[in-house]
Amino acid sequence: MADDDRKGVFESLERVTDEATFLVFLATLADDRLDEVEREKVAPSSPWGSGANGWENGTIEAFLERASEWGRASSNGLRFYSKPDNPWRRCADILYAGKIYE
Repeated sequence: MADDDRKGVFESLERVTDEATFLVFLATLADDRLDEVEREKVAPSSPWGSGANGWENGTIEAFLERASEWGRASSNGLRFYSKPDNPWRRCADILYAGKIYE
């Protein structure tokens, strides 16, 4: 997956406003993870860093744990994150954080 394609996950996140756009984001996130798994088979990344597509959490357990942790930590917003009013976007933000939150 090219850098432009990985950027597509964040762009898809930015477009979440309702159930339909949330489902597009979810499919894009899943595709990104599947792509990373395939890329890692060919050229494994360092075990001390993120994967080829930036995934910090490579198991479902780690992904869900970090998403949950970030969701709790950001429940009142953060210095760099204003909690959105839209619940679809909030859910998408939490899932995206599961990819990148350490």
